[in-house]
Amino acid sequence: MTRVSPHRLGLLLGTLLLGFHSVWAALVASGWAQTVMDFVFRIHFIKPVYAVASFDAVTALLLIAITAGAGYVTGFMLAALWNGFDK
Repeated sequence: MTRVSPHRLGLLLGTLLLGFHSVWAALVASGWAQTVMDFVFRIHFIKPVYAVASFDAVTALLLIAITAGAGYVTGFMLAALWNGFDK
């Protein structure tokens, strides 16, 4: 099997999650998040019951930082596990 760099996979997954959550924070800041969330729920046959809170920069930065860090750790661990099977 091909070995995978844990650092590179961690960066990839961390960057993807950072990007997704940055877009979400931008939607909240712009006031479009509730509309998008309601639409996504409805196309999945779910009645929207949640309300998006007002934008807070500290909360947005925490969301982005925590999910990026979790993505890095998850990618790193998945690559290390994958490489462990290569023996």
